[in-house]
Amino acid sequence: MTTIAPQTSLFIGGGWHTSSATESIPVISPLTEAEIGSIPSSTIADIDTAVTAARRAFRAGRAGTPADQAGMLRRFADALEARTEDRARCVTTENGMPISLARFAEGAAPVQLLRYYADLVEAQPVEERRASRPIPGTTVVRREPVGVVAAISPWNFPAILSMFKIAPALASGCAVVLKPSPETTLDSYILAEAAIESGLPQGLLNIVTGGADVGQYLVSHPGIDKVAFTGSTRAGRQIGKVCGELLRPVTLELGGKSAALILDDADIAQTVEGLATASLLNTGQTCYMSTRILVPRSQYSPYVDAITAMAAGLPVGDPLDESTFIGPLVSAQQRARVLSYIDRGRADGATLTTGGGAPEGLDRGFFVAPTVFADVDNDTAIAREEIFGPVLSLIPYDSTADAIAIANDSSYGLGGTVWTTDTERGLDVARQVETGSFGVNTFNLDWGSPFGGVKDSGIGRELGPEGLAAYQNTKSIFLTA
Repeated sequence: MTTIAPQTSLFIGGGWHTSSATESIPVISPLTEAEIGSIPSSTIADIDTAVTAARRAFRAGRAGTPADQAGMLRRFADALEARTEDRARCVTTENGMPISLARFAEGAAPVQLLRYYADLVEAQPVEERRASRPIPGTTVVRREPVGVVAAISPWNFPAILSMFKIAPALASGCAVVLKPSPETTLDSYILAEAAIESGLPQGLLNIVTGGADVGQYLVSHPGIDKVAFTGSTRAGRQIGKVCGELLRPVTLELGGKSAALILDDADIAQTVEGLATASLLNTGQTCYMSTRILVPRSQYSPYVDAITAMAAGLPVGDPLDESTFIGPLVSAQQRARVLSYIDRGRADGATLTTGGGAPEGLDRGFFVAPTVFADVDNDTAIAREEIFGPVLSLIPYDSTADAIAIANDSSYGLGGTVWTTDTERGLDVARQVETGSFGVNTFNLDWGSPFGGVKDSGIGRELGPEGLAAYQNTKSIFLTA
């Protein structure tokens, strides 16, 4: 078991700031259920200090020109790259993410994202001139940083989802106050070490710690100009209310209950192999997972058997083992939540084909075996509510139009997939599903394209040029002819 010395400081103003907190928050290993470290619970005074440091840095213009910002991000990326293995292993220890996934998602990917936004901002002009209409003349359109950003990241992909916010914010010239989830804060200390080594200007990145109360105070702080949040729809609604009252711009990347539409021409073996990642990545603790699997009624039995066999055969165990695909859930609370949905699935009459509890031989750790329900009605809880665990619901359909209607019969709209041997047919289906992102025979996040949801899955977009624009204000300056 890896243990980490208790943390008592916060990263504020470019250095270590002793927290005024009298209480600490334990960090629990999802594998051993033992305490592996602790973090301070930031006080109001700590948050005030962090926001003041960020505003001072922003007003001083310490990010500089776009070329300066690009160089700053590249140096930050270099320092973080030297720590990719340490950070990946830290995240795995904190939340149970399989190390084979963490090495990319939590180690390499944040580095790649910093370099992507360095290239993007360097190529983007600060100003452009447009011909005025209807009165002849010229308008100068400027892109300016929005200001001080409150960035709140979740526990499931803490490193990369923090960087979804930090990289474009810093690239645009903003300053950031980051609040990670208390379950996965330890890895942010590695991020801070890289910031110091890279010479990141003091105050451009600050990190405070704590739970929902800390986040609530940060979101409503008068020194904050924008909020970027990834997390549950319930929490997102509360943040949205605060930002709406304050007329404060906000990006909300929230929950999902995405569908996988298997068309009647799909190859069973290839489809089921692809669904392992598209539906169960990170033990199902991924917001865009295709956990509602829609199957042609004429092929239902073969798919039930194949998906059941796939799920039952996935390697479950120690997340630091290279062969593990399914690790423990992040916490005892999350395990209890997932198990409660499994009980509801049984009670609602769905057929449990595999899983349903702790895997055999794993009596310690927050494990839930990959679970598959067949004969699921789309109106039941396991088909409508986000479970955030390794639970799949198999739903039969009669026609492609029926499948699209079932996919759209959801309060969420974040991800989704379609499986077919005809790419153009799949693309046609993708166009009709109400969601912010979609995949044909796969699902990947593209750094250069926008990601986000519709309906209860959030507002705004991250990644791509759209992700940079979320941290910029545009100003029009009218000139006479």
